[in-house]
Amino acid sequence: MRPLRSLFLWAAAALCLAACGTASDDAVIPHPASVEELPGSFRIHAPMALSVEAPVEAAEALTGYLKTTPLPIDTAEPDAAKNYLRLELSDDERIPASEEGYVLSVRPAGITIAARGEAGLFYGLQTLLQLHEQFGSRIPAQRIVDAPRFAYRGLHLDVSRNFFDKEFVKKQLRMMASLKLNRLHWHLTDGAGWRIQIDRYPLLTEVAAWRRGATWQQWRDGGAKYCRFDDPEASGGYYTKEEIREVVAYADSLHITVIPEIEMPGHSEEVLAVYPGLSCKGEPYSGGDFCIGNDATFEFLENVLTEVMELFPSEYIHIGGDEAAKTAWKECPKCQARMKREGLESVDELQSYAIHRIGRFLAKHGRRLIGWDEILDGGLAPDAVVMSWRGEEGGRTAAAAGHEVVMTPGGYCYFDGYQDDPTTEPQAMSGFLPLEKVYSYDPAPADMPGREYVLGVQANLWTEYIPTAEQAEYMLYPRLFALAEVAWCQPEGKDYRAFRERALRFTELARSRGYNTFDLAGETGERPESLEPAEHLAVGCPVTYATRWNGGYPAAGERALTDGLRGSWSYKECWQGFLGCDVDVTVDLGEVKPISEVSADFTQWYSAWIWLPARVEIEVSDDGTDFRRIAVVENDYPDTAERPEYRTFGWTGSEQARYVRYHAILNERVGGWLFTDEIIIN
Repeated sequence: MRPLRSLFLWAAAALCLAACGTASDDAVIPHPASVEELPGSFRIHAPMALSVEAPVEAAEALTGYLKTTPLPIDTAEPDAAKNYLRLELSDDERIPASEEGYVLSVRPAGITIAARGEAGLFYGLQTLLQLHEQFGSRIPAQRIVDAPRFAYRGLHLDVSRNFFDKEFVKKQLRMMASLKLNRLHWHLTDGAGWRIQIDRYPLLTEVAAWRRGATWQQWRDGGAKYCRFDDPEASGGYYTKEEIREVVAYADSLHITVIPEIEMPGHSEEVLAVYPGLSCKGEPYSGGDFCIGNDATFEFLENVLTEVMELFPSEYIHIGGDEAAKTAWKECPKCQARMKREGLESVDELQSYAIHRIGRFLAKHGRRLIGWDEILDGGLAPDAVVMSWRGEEGGRTAAAAGHEVVMTPGGYCYFDGYQDDPTTEPQAMSGFLPLEKVYSYDPAPADMPGREYVLGVQANLWTEYIPTAEQAEYMLYPRLFALAEVAWCQPEGKDYRAFRERALRFTELARSRGYNTFDLAGETGERPESLEPAEHLAVGCPVTYATRWNGGYPAAGERALTDGLRGSWSYKECWQGFLGCDVDVTVDLGEVKPISEVSADFTQWYSAWIWLPARVEIEVSDDGTDFRRIAVVENDYPDTAERPEYRTFGWTGSEQARYVRYHAILNERVGGWLFTDEIIIN
């Protein structure tokens, strides 16, 4: 039996208010698949007579759950002919085939929810709760037939960079349930802190869970050191096994599976600081990758995973697998010996060996390995599931080869990026991801080979720049509302304008229930300069590049700086990137013309290693040979500033010229970028 604790369930509250007109589907997130309006309405004038046609365990769980919601129920008269709420498990062919699908019928006499599985009844109740919140005691008669598009509908929560207590996690689980999300991917370990009690290795929670510096940034800037839990400056924390069990049981009562992530072989600085013998150099703070040539590494990982599996019944165990540096492996005698014994030709294959070995261990215990898309490198374990984050390519490759995939590309699903004007929003990681772009995502388009292997989609919240629970919620909501609709609804049923109206109402309700949300009503929107083509003398003019743009950020190539298109808030859209070099270009106006302005915009994104230029030099020429300098513009914005900045570097005056040379000088940070979008000449 699922444990049900007394709670004030947000599922009654994460609901939309007034619909557009009378259509109930305009009141619900995620949008139901089918809504048929019927005559009349059902009025709740007294506690509804509850009947549950289901096995005893399911009936008790659903009844207990309903007692925590605002819906008034009475179990004394289950056969009542009026004012009833009936929950029925059925294999009627009119019910969606999915165990999570349901049919919700609201008629003047009462309400019936029918489903093939307990989860379907639970999700039918979520829709009913939203209708009750919208319409109060008089709910319009209707018949809703609904089922999810994807079986995996997830939220990833990073508690390593900044720790959040169990009550915060449970609060987000309530929101997830109301949105019909069913997977919490719990990122429990990473270089910034170990967050789960492991009895066999006490130093993981005595030291590796604690650091000096209240935030990830302070810890990073202070040298990224760990300390004992009893250090007066210690900051951090971890979940005891009892707390883990409580969260897992609570999630289960809300039909949410918790998937733990234990990072390997990279992102493991915190482990190697306290157990340095598992690193290649055998010294603390010597790297973040486990030594794959050391059998003690696998003994440690298997012991940890054994204790993890005792706490989490999830079929999937996430092992990370991303961003391993692998450099130490090239020089490590143990790793090189392992490669020789196993016939491995590259460090990518060495990582693949480690992933395969852990995958076999998990399989022996009836579990499946899931990892970030780097687990494809060197060869993928046959039963492994790929979580595609570096764009969609990894997921598409895996799906086309018949491997199951969860799509979570950064461009659509990384909620640590800015959701509005980056110059005014709270400090965030790189990237710009507004609500509309989240909503636009299709994880498995019709032309995608292997689309049947896409299990679903997941939102990811990484917390490097999210030090508080309030800011975490601010970054999640309302974007998680959009992700829920992406995960549940068929793409042809999506309508952003209608969704945004529901999201506005949903946001207000979330605030009334104690969630801190982004102010969607006050949304600034896209960078104004990017909304309309720029008109100026140089549009369409040829540009000669003395320095070349980087192939990763070409924008429109040779046309990019005079095509009239300005960059968005995201440096990835219409900005041309130059890596480790100046921007040195010359625009040919075709003939000598009077000019009064020369300018270009640049952006600085500290977290992406993109800087404003140290200075800009502007020169003009009549013949393309003899140039005269007309301006030197110095930069006074510090390269230590972490907030994104957009600045214009230019000249105004009076000149005659055919050729305009624009030279932006890279600052002294080695390996930095310059990003510009258009050379404006008037």
